[in-house]
Formats: sequence, C-alpha cells, structure tokens
Amino acid sequence: MRVFVEGVAVRAPGLGGWPESRAVLAGIEAYRAAPAELPASPLPPAERRRTAPTVKLALALGIEAFAAAERDPAETASVFASSGGDGETIHQILVALASDERHLSPTRFHNSVHNAPAGYWSIATRSHAPSTSIGCHDATFAAGLLEAAVQALVEDRAVALVAYDAGYPEPLHSVRPIDALFGTALVLVPSMSPRSFAQLEIELRPQGSDFSTMAEPALESFRVGSPAGRSLPLLATLARDAADTVMLEYIPGLMLAVSVEPVSSAPARMPRRQDAAAGV
Repeated sequence: MRVFVEGVAVRAPGLGGWPESRAVLAGIEAYRAAPAELPASPLPPAERRRTAPTVKLALALGIEAFAAAERDPAETASVFASSGGDGETIHQILVALASDERHLSPTRFHNSVHNAPAGYWSIATRSHAPSTSIGCHDATFAAGLLEAAVQALVEDRAVALVAYDAGYPEPLHSVRPIDALFGTALVLVPSMSPRSFAQLEIELRPQGSDFSTMAEPALESFRVGSPAGRSLPLLATLARDAADTVMLEYIPGLMLAVSVEPVSSAPARMPRRQDAAAGV
C-alpha cells in the first residue's frame, strides 16, 4: 500500500511538538529531558473539566497534525489508537469496585471507554467524519497505521492517525508496564498533494529480522516503554527527510515494513482505487 504524509505531531517528555523535536529525532541535537507539555484543550469549559490526560494528549496531537496538513478536521476521517486508554480512570474504577461503596462516577465511566478521545475530538472539532478506535497491545501503533492506510486507499480520502499511551498507576503498572506519556499523529492521503512531504510504502512481512530501534538511549526507552512509542523509528526517518525502511512490531509472526521516501523522489500518483484494493 502506498500513502502520503501531509502532517505529523509528537508529544512526550522532552518532545514538545514536531517542529521543536525534528532535530532531536533526526539525531542532530541531543535529547534533553523535560516534562511533557500539553497545550490548552479546545473543548468547551464543561467538557474540558472532565477530560483525562489521555484525552488532552490525543486532542493536542490531532490539532498539531491537522494544522501542519492544513486540513479541516471536521471533514477528515480519524483513527485513534491506544493500547490501554486512560489507566488512571481504570485504576479508580477498580478501586471503587473493590471497596464496600461501589459507586462509580459517571465521568469516570465514560472516560474509561476506549473511544472516549474520539468522542471528545468530535465535540472539539464538530466533526461528523468517520472515526475508528483501535487497540492491539504492543502492536497498537502498527495496527493503527495499517487501519488508517487501508481506509485512506479504500475510501480515497484523507485519514488522520492519532496514537497515544500513558502509564498505569500501581498495581496495574506491575502487570502492564507502560512508562512515560507518549503520542504521535499522522495525516495520511491516498494521492500526492501540495502538502505531502513523504511517501510510505506499507506491507506485511513474515517476522524474519529485528525491529527498528533508536540509537539515543532515552528515545529507545520511550520506544520500548510505550506502545505508541513504537512509532519512533518511523518518526526519526521522517525527521531526517531520508529514504529508509522501518520494521515495526505487529502480531506474532508478522511485522509491518514501512518504506519511506521523501516526496521529491516519490511517484506523483499512487495506483487508483481498484489497484490499491487489490494490493490490500
């Protein structure tokens, strides 16, 4: 499958957005640890007070990626990918259920639903475009990328992928260790546009080689410590504006190969819908 990238976003400790992080991801500047910063939510005040950190992260990523792509989020399909959703909310619900007073907050309950960020996104952007929420354990980013690329090709439309994860509190962290908050977003289109800056050739391959990693120890810790962080080798290749093939973790026995080419050397158009569907 061939798709094109129009916009990118990234948020994590020390990575405060795509423009500010490109040099670090490309290996030009050293990584410097810093708290993760999230901009103010675009939600109305009532909804803003009820949002969890994962929702704030997802919204920040989507807004940044759409601004870079110069697309209207109200008219663009989206895929929200998270391995575990809002761990703090899940923790609080389990604490309540394990107590004698099993009263659950309605806000806690609706924030625990896996598609809660997609719902808040539709409120914030007034979007009526299709939205999918997906989770696939450590392969969540690869599954989200595959889903977004398939939708872009089959539906012949722009699709935004928003992948995000945040850590669980104890005791959940002991059995499902997800470390630092990490998120990224990509706006994908099926044909080259004036805003396209990279082409992605995506294919499933039998697992026969190592997954791509990061040379910088701090960034590698993000990669292995967060399912959304598995995106980092792809983000690093995009940051370098380089041609390379990235191998991403997928389900057992399969891996996702993503070949990246800067748009200046990419074909101007992809195969049309019937060819793309045959390739899928």
